[in-house]
Amino acid sequence: MENRISSNNHWWGLLHKMFAINKVFSNRLKILKMKKVNAISAIILFIMTGCGGNKESKDDFITVDVNANYPEKELILQDFMDVEYVALETTDEFITQGIIQAIGKDIILVTNRTIDGNIFVFDRKTGKGLRKINRLGQGPEEYSQFTEIVLDEDNNEMFVVAYSARNILVYDLDGNFKRSFKFIDDTSYYNYTFNYDRDNLICYKSYLPGIETEQSSHILFSKQDGSITREIRLPFKEIETPVIIEGEGNITPGFYLTVPSHNDWILMRTSSDTIYNYLPDGNLNPIIVRTPSIHAMNPEVFLFPTVITDRYYFMRTMKKEIDFTTFKGFPGIDLAYDKREKSLFKCIVINDDFSNKQQVSLGEKPESTVNKEIATCKSLNTPDLIEAYGKGQLKGKLKEIASTLEEDSNPVIMLIKHKK
Repeated sequence: MENRISSNNHWWGLLHKMFAINKVFSNRLKILKMKKVNAISAIILFIMTGCGGNKESKDDFITVDVNANYPEKELILQDFMDVEYVALETTDEFITQGIIQAIGKDIILVTNRTIDGNIFVFDRKTGKGLRKINRLGQGPEEYSQFTEIVLDEDNNEMFVVAYSARNILVYDLDGNFKRSFKFIDDTSYYNYTFNYDRDNLICYKSYLPGIETEQSSHILFSKQDGSITREIRLPFKEIETPVIIEGEGNITPGFYLTVPSHNDWILMRTSSDTIYNYLPDGNLNPIIVRTPSIHAMNPEVFLFPTVITDRYYFMRTMKKEIDFTTFKGFPGIDLAYDKREKSLFKCIVINDDFSNKQQVSLGEKPESTVNKEIATCKSLNTPDLIEAYGKGQLKGKLKEIASTLEEDSNPVIMLIKHKK
């Protein structure tokens, strides 16, 4: 059952998706691994943490020891999040595997696992299929493939991001072409793009897929032409990456360096020991400091925040390690920090809509964007829900929905929302 799968399997799935072999990238990375001290970054860090412009004090960040054996604690998801289920309508025209691309106030965008060009638009409240968009092709107003889709309901637009082609095509929500633009340069890669405000998108810009360089940074860039509005450079000392170099290829796990957090953003880079809260006024405030330093570990254990709520910081560790006989790797642990109790613990989150203590990982995120109301979301497999219903394991609204499903029904979308 999909919601029984451990978060390890989620990261393993992302590993498969992002697996890439590229001799040029490997050679460039070997050069980049000549570790250098970035004095300018150190000065920036001093300014950000020492000047009066910051609204938070030194005591406002937490320290996480990625080697510590923290106690285990169980949380009930519905105690601190609101949960909503949307059953996607199934018709001859609307048959989808339910890969979530974006959630808005009014619509849900989903695609299939294979790039068949179909973008399905469903009503957010009712799950009714509204339209199916397909602009697959080789023309200037078409996409040959896409990596992610960013939704901008306020401007009635969606941004189809083509990672390998390094371009973005913009359509209205009826599928009509509006404009397109290239990434800022031919050598850059954008790591997970989000809707930032009415005029800008935000992403992490690197120069190798999944790998940092000294030029890497978060950027705000124009929705109109792709020009950079603001570059946000985080301090670091030496280049570190979770990417494993094997022969002439790279094995890249899935990870996020930009995380929405209500009206703010959590920004990080794998080469830094500090994770920052980026405020609308442009201030960078340290929010999490990991220890020991990533530069002192072999193998490295990285730390990535996943969901930030009013009470909890949810995080996940990722060890740079893989078993080449099974190709399973990058093991990690789900952690949470309770701001009220000021305690860190290994976190097990239980979905209370299952009577048999089904775990739900907050380490997963949709392939692209969510709105600020929604922390994360999941696509629940219909046959598994039918099986759980038959065993009497479901409760409430989910039980009601499952009672109406058939084996070939579209997935049910689970929205995990910040409590109002």
